[in-house]
Formats: sequence, C-alpha cells, structure tokens
Amino acid sequence: MFLSLTLFSLNRKKMNLKSERRGIHVDQSELLCKKGCGYYGNPAWQGFCSKCWREEYHKARQKQIQEDWELAERLQREEEEAYASSQSTQGAQSLTFSKFEEKKTNEKTRKVTTVKKFFTASSRAGAKKAEIQEAKAPSPSINRQASIETDRVSKEFIEFLKTYHKPGQDIYKQCKLFLDTMNHKRDLSIEEQSECAQDFYQNVAEKLQTRWKVPPEKVEKAMDQIEKYIMTRQYKYVFCPETTDDEKKDLAVQKRIRALHWVTPQMLCVPVNEEIPEVSDMVVKAITDIIEMDSKRVPRDKLACITRCSKHIFNAIKITKNEPASADDFLPTLIYIVLKGNPPRLQSNIQYITRFCNPSRLMTGEDGYYFTNLCCAVAFIEKLDAQSLNLSQEDFDRFMTGQTSPKKQESDSFSPDVCLGVKQMYKNLDLLSQLNERQERIVSEAKKLEKDLIDWTDGITKEVQDIVEKYPLEIKPKNQALAAIDSENVENDKLPPPLQPQVYAG
Repeated sequence: MFLSLTLFSLNRKKMNLKSERRGIHVDQSELLCKKGCGYYGNPAWQGFCSKCWREEYHKARQKQIQEDWELAERLQREEEEAYASSQSTQGAQSLTFSKFEEKKTNEKTRKVTTVKKFFTASSRAGAKKAEIQEAKAPSPSINRQASIETDRVSKEFIEFLKTYHKPGQDIYKQCKLFLDTMNHKRDLSIEEQSECAQDFYQNVAEKLQTRWKVPPEKVEKAMDQIEKYIMTRQYKYVFCPETTDDEKKDLAVQKRIRALHWVTPQMLCVPVNEEIPEVSDMVVKAITDIIEMDSKRVPRDKLACITRCSKHIFNAIKITKNEPASADDFLPTLIYIVLKGNPPRLQSNIQYITRFCNPSRLMTGEDGYYFTNLCCAVAFIEKLDAQSLNLSQEDFDRFMTGQTSPKKQESDSFSPDVCLGVKQMYKNLDLLSQLNERQERIVSEAKKLEKDLIDWTDGITKEVQDIVEKYPLEIKPKNQALAAIDSENVENDKLPPPLQPQVYAG
C-alpha cells in the first residue's frame, strides 16, 4: 500500500512538472461554449457560442430597453407634474421652472431617441417595412462602378442560383434587398450591422429548409455562395471600420509580437524540428497561409486560410514525432507560427470573421475548431508572462527590453546523437554574434573618430579667427602708374635728355 501511494505521488509530481514546464495547455472543454450547449465558444462572445451569445445579448438588450422606457415614462410624469404645478407659480418661479422644464425635456428627448433606436433595430415588422421603403431609393453601391472581383463574384452567384430555379430567384431578391437595406444603415454600429447579417443568414437558411425544401447539403453550399456575394460587396464598409478600435488592437498585437521576437520553440515546447527539410517547408507554408488570410475578402475564405495553416502544423508535428499530433502539441506550435509570421491586421480579421461569418461554421466543424484555437493563441500571446515560458521575471524583463537575448546552446553541450548540421549551425550563430560585436565596436570607434574630426575642425577654425583678430589685414592703396617718357609730366624733368642721332662721314 505504501509503495503504491509512493508511485502515485511520484507520477503526480512528474505530471505537475510537465505541465509547469510546458506552461501552455488548454482543455478541449475550455474551447466549448460555457453554457454547455456543445458548440465552440469564442472570446469575442465572452466564451459563449454564437447562438447562446445572441440569446444573452438580446436579454441584456431587452432589459436595457425596458429600463429606458421606464426612465422615459418617469421623466414624462415628472414633466407633467412640474407643468401642472407651474400654473400656480408666479414671476421668478416660472423662470425657474422654465429652466427645469428645458433640462428635463432635453434628457427625455435623448432617452426617447435611444429607445426608438433600439426598437427600430429589433422590431421585425418595423424593420421589414423600412426595408421595403428603403429598397425603392437608389443605392449608392449600384451607381458606383463595381470592381473586377465584385463583377466576377456577382456573375458566379447568378450562375449558381440558376441551378435552384424558383428558389434561386427568391434568394437573389432577398440578397439585393438586404444589400440595399445595409447601404441605408451605414450609421448603425458595427455590432448592429453584424446582428442584421446574422439575422439574414438565419432567415434565409430557414426558408431554404422549410419553404423551398432544399436538401441540407445544398443549403450549406447556398449559404456559402450567399455569404461570398454579400460580404464581397460589404467588405470595404464593415472590415476594420473607423468607428471601432480594431486598428488600435492590431497595432497593439503587432507591437507585442515584435517584442516577443526572442521566444524560441524550446521555450514554448514546440514539437517541431525545422532542421528536417519537409518540416521546414510545412512551417513556411503555415506562415504563408496565416499571412494570406488578410488578402481575402470573404469570411469563409479567411477561415480556409486558418484551416490550411493548421493542417500544415499537424503535418509538421506528425513528421517530427512520427506519430499523430495531439491538441497539446498543436496549440504551442500555432502560437509559435503566429509569433514567427506576425500576420497583418490579425485582430481585425478575427473580429471580421466573428461578426460576419455564417455562424454555423464557427460553432461546429474543423473550421470552428481551428478558429477557436487561433483566438486562444492570440489571447495567450497578449497575456504571455515569465511563468508561461518557465523563466524568471528578471530574465523575462531583460529579454522584453532587449538588454540581452537567450543564450545559445554551446556546441560542447550537444549529445553525440546530434547531427553535424545542428552543431555547425550554432557555430555559425556564435560567429555571427562575434561579428556583430566587432561591428558594434567599429561603429563606436567611427563615431568617436567623427567627433574628433569635428572637434579638430572647430579648433583650427577658432585659431584662425584668433590670428585674424590679432593681426588684421591692412590693404594699402595702389601706387600711381609711372608716366611715359614723352609725356609732359613735370616729374620727368630730371630724366636725361633723349639721345640724338649722329651722322658719321664715310
């Protein structure tokens, strides 16, 4: 009995040490909706799935509407009572009441406007009438020249709907009506626009199944084409809008990832050996796919990039370990890929998928599983600390500030089984480190020499100025020019007489 208890305690200690060493572990239950419905949750939905989040959102919304109505009614009663009492007041009291009435009226107007806004967005009948009226007005998107991609997607959508015959015509009318309605609701918040899109997906899917009796496999294909057609046209308006802080979050995540450039695969316990050529190719493909996500306009296409990236990660782990990868191996490797690739506008892409993707894709299937893991990876990167990497707080702070970098593994500490290529790689890294130090010394000496030259130039200039000030240059006037011999200048009287020619007799 004592021996079995001892073995149990030792095994438990080993498991605890392994979990502490890894520092990255997410139970599969943590990926599911916290309400227990069995679908995948999402941090953007506070851990709920799309369905449960909308239920909670509508409950909170109805509660807020009820509170606003009660407040509006209370303000109305107070105003009526104040108005009734004002009939018996005189002079200065009427002036005081007018100020009170103005204040209450302004507050009431603001609250009633808020209530109307909530009811306009949530009322089905009112929204339907508004959509019919707004559909009659010309849409700005129709008047503007469509891009080549938009034209291509529109043609593909029309060709696809031809296979559905009568339901296809109704689907096209519903899509056009939805686009016209969204074009007239640009002033709504991005959350309200997302609600409109989710309601539209749900209504069309129900009509396909109940009214038009479309088989489930065809319903899924139709919803994919509807999402592609709609979001291609709406992309420029709803992706990273100026009314949100998506861009601010993008910059914060990019800055965070750049600050974590020193994180190594060993710190994350990544079971991937990039020295194997096939594994290295898989890592490059995974990084390419996660970066390519930003170039797509349709949420489903962005999800496809995440799925391809995840499959490349699973293949890289499988080749390295010669066995199928587990969830505990996948998440650290995904974090490493995100840190190494630093995808552009990562938070904006995640928010865009969350808001406007067909919710059925995010709640179930491999797309939903990989997307949930990506959200967990980003959340881990944002909260990554020394304990997660099994480092001391001092070392973590030095690495984050750039004062030092993790020590390279010395070649002498390699086991005999390590291949020569790995040893040569670390030797080359050491050589590069030495060259870097030499370069820093040369740059420092060059700056010192530059400073000495500047000081020497300034010294010579000062000496020259001192000499010029001490011995100023005096310029004397020019001497007068000598007069010609034959001129009538009186100063030439002292010259000897000119020579006279003499004649000699022959």
